[in-house]
Amino acid sequence: MRRKNRLRLGEGRAAAILIVPFGILFVVGILLPLGYGLTMSFFTEKRSGLGVGTPETIFVWFANYAKVLSDPVFLQSFGTLLLYCAIYIPIIILVPLALALFVDGAYKWARKTIPLLVFIPHAVPGLVAAIIWAYLYTPAISPVLKALGDAGDILSPFTNSSVLVPSLVNIAAWEWIGYNLIIYFTALQALDQSTLEAARVDGAGQVRIAWSVKIPQVTSTTFVVALFAVIGALQLFTEPTLLRSNDPTISSTLTPAMYAYLVTFTRNDYGAGVAASILIAVLAAVISYSLNAFGRKKGFA
Repeated sequence: MRRKNRLRLGEGRAAAILIVPFGILFVVGILLPLGYGLTMSFFTEKRSGLGVGTPETIFVWFANYAKVLSDPVFLQSFGTLLLYCAIYIPIIILVPLALALFVDGAYKWARKTIPLLVFIPHAVPGLVAAIIWAYLYTPAISPVLKALGDAGDILSPFTNSSVLVPSLVNIAAWEWIGYNLIIYFTALQALDQSTLEAARVDGAGQVRIAWSVKIPQVTSTTFVVALFAVIGALQLFTEPTLLRSNDPTISSTLTPAMYAYLVTFTRNDYGAGVAASILIAVLAAVISYSLNAFGRKKGFA
């Protein structure tokens, strides 16, 4: 009995030692900044006289949140985000799923080669990827647009703003399709092989097996991919910001994250900027909770 108690005590100490570093990083890197930001959102700075005096920090309760929510520019940025999600999410789900199904039914060499080739873009940092695409999207220097001729003028987001959102979708999808392919492929590899063999014995072909057996069994994986895609879309910032550096006609408040950055670091309204960021975080939390609740109800999560 004493030996078992000692073993349990030793295991508890080992677990505590392993957890402590994470706990410190979690508190220092997440909880403290979150608490500080939440506090900042209830304050604002005002200057006396003609606005040239010493700034005074004033507690304003929820005034910063009201300011942000009543700003039509902030609300319009969510309209752009909805359009982005309507295009991006189906692509980021269906294309990796189709590729994963193809790879799962392919030869052994293809199972190793194709996922690696498709995953390589994800290994490229998002900032570098956005710079590459900004180069490819710029009419004056892009070899792709020059090769397309007149069609290139139509496709360029700098000569036709109606394709700006699809251009952003292209950048993000190029980066994340390979990542989601690995997730789907791993899920397909974990399927019960006896079910697949039974389908083959019944005479089902590869397409029929993929549609009737494999896809229904990776529904939970599709749910996770969709959840991550929605949360990632709310953080869309790097790609449109870099594209705007080449074309100032692109709105500086195209997405909610860009709006929060503009208010904070250009207008120097830190209270409103933090309030906007917290509203985005709350929306992400609400969407995550709602999707998880829906997934549990339907048996996806």
